[in-house]
Parts: sequence; structure tokens; C-alpha cells
Amino acid sequence: MNTIKLDDYQIHLGAFGEDLRDYLTKGNYNQVFIIVDEHTRADCLPFLEKQMGSVPYNIIEIQSGEINKTITTCSQIWQKMIEWGGGRRDLTINLGGGVIGDMGGFCACTFKRGMDFIQMPTTLLSQVDASVGGKLGIDFAEIKNSIGLFKNPLAVMVWPEFLKTLSLRELRSGFAEVIKHSLIADATQWSELRQIENMEVAHAVKFLEKSILIKKSIVEADPFESGLRKVLNFGHTIGHALESNALNTDQPLLHGEAIAAGMICESYLSLEKGLLPQDLDQITQFLLKQYGKCEFGTDSYPKLMALMQQDKKNDTTEINFTMLKSPGEALFNQVASEADIIASLEYYRQQ
Repeated sequence: MNTIKLDDYQIHLGAFGEDLRDYLTKGNYNQVFIIVDEHTRADCLPFLEKQMGSVPYNIIEIQSGEINKTITTCSQIWQKMIEWGGGRRDLTINLGGGVIGDMGGFCACTFKRGMDFIQMPTTLLSQVDASVGGKLGIDFAEIKNSIGLFKNPLAVMVWPEFLKTLSLRELRSGFAEVIKHSLIADATQWSELRQIENMEVAHAVKFLEKSILIKKSIVEADPFESGLRKVLNFGHTIGHALESNALNTDQPLLHGEAIAAGMICESYLSLEKGLLPQDLDQITQFLLKQYGKCEFGTDSYPKLMALMQQDKKNDTTEINFTMLKSPGEALFNQVASEADIIASLEYYRQQ
């Protein structure tokens, strides 16, 4: 097992049974709440239960999917905690992907002003992204992560074997964050990724630790996203809008699918800014090969622009972007006009 040390918690990479029991013993918790969805209850909970020893625990099951990352689901979680006599001397374990990690951590931090929580990410997306940085929250009024806070977990436990429970589509979705980390901070890794024809679990495991370390270095330099950490938003300003726009349709997008489209659009904006002179076509073709295209029409532009205007990263009335100077080097606090943003969406639709 490898241990990645951050300022006030650790990421345990590998089989985590001994480390988990150590945290449970030292914490002397009254009880443990394990938050799962229908998928992680079936595929991941049996392994976790074998590691729990004699510690009493209660299982809180929620419905999977970004559409359920709401205050309504939080109310259901808090209600269960109340029914079981929950308090500040308890521990929450969030066993799932980014939805459970974000929302379960948010519920743990706000219930009776806070209890400890452990993140146990089960998807590639949550292992390389949500495992670092202490961002917690829910979606509200169709705006992703608009209600939340920064709070670090007691620990993060990343078991690569959980990746074998994922569909190819889910695995590919998580890989979008690995690609993003490479494009903003590691040109060598970007060159390696471009050689992948068909994504497999073995590829995810190969890049897992390195991708976590890229995010770790950025987050430690800027824990509250006042500057450098904004580079992690590459692809997310447009990507989040596309994801939110598709959420209540009959073809919702997975996070990574939307971010892949966002990275293409924001790479186009980078070129329009006089950056990224040689690489737009290469980035576009690689991402399209891996993710295909998400469909949206010109009639969606007003809503997409409205969603971008509400993006929490905006410091003024202007829409804030991260752009690429070149693969491996990103610039934050870049702005673009509405005309340029629409041109980037047109560029994507015409591919």
C-alpha cells in the first residue's frame, strides 16, 4: 500500500483494512454510518463490511446519479441519522463515487455541526478528483455544486479493485479527469495517454497515483481556490453547463463526458486567445475518439450561457475560464465574450 500525505489527512492507496480498523479504534466512535447507493451496496459494501470488525454501523442507501445530489436527498440522510441517534461522536463513511463523496461529506459536516468522515471513492472519477481537496456540496437550482463548503476528511481510502465494478462508460468518464490533469500540468503524461486506443482498468491503475499527485500539488499550493487551484477547472465551465443542461433529459451526460466536450470547447477558446497554436486538432480528435459527441442544439445556447453566468468560479459579471497555453501548462482567470463562447460551441457541434 502507498500512503500519500497531505497537510492534515492521508490518502491510502491499496487494500485498506488495517488502516481503517486503526482509525476506528483510535476514534472510539459511538457508531458508524455507511452511505451507499444501490450499486455500491451490491458491488463494494461486502468488501467493506469484512473490514469493519466489531464496530457497530448503520447503512444509509440513496439513489445513484447526479440528479439525486440535492437537498431532498440530504434530508433523507439526516433523517436516518436522527432515527439512529446520530451525533458528533459518530463517523460517516462515504462509499461511492463523486455524488456520494460530495453529498455524504456535506451531510456529515453539517449534521449537529459536524462529525468525522472518511471518503472511500469507488469510481475512477472520484479516486483521482474528489479524493483530494475537501470540496463538498450539492446541486441547487440546476447549478452544480452551488451549495457546499471546504472540509477535509479524516482520511481517504482508494482501493483500485473497486474499478473492476465499473462499466466501461463509467471508467471512461473518470478518465476525463486524468486527461485534464495531464493537459494542465504534465505534457509527458499527455503524450502517453494519446497512445491509448481502448481504455481499460489497467490503464486507470497505471495513471491513478500520478494523477492524484498532480491534483495534490495544486491543491496544497492553493487550498481554497483563490488562484492556482482554478487551473483544475479546465473544461468545467462549459462542461458543467452541458452536464446541467442534459440532466433532466432522456440522455443525461456523465460528468466526464460533459467535461470532455468542455475541454474541446475551452481548447478552442485558448486558440482564439492566441494560445495553443499547434494542439487544438490533436486534443479535439483524441477526445472525440474516446468520448464521441454529446448532442445539443443552438436553441440550448441561452440556457447554457445562463448556466455559465451562474458558475461559482466567476469573480465578476464576466465568465471565468482556465485556458491552455500548451499541453501541460494552463492559465487561470481567463475570460471570453459570449460571441467567442458560442463560437466554441459551434466548433464542437461541427466536428
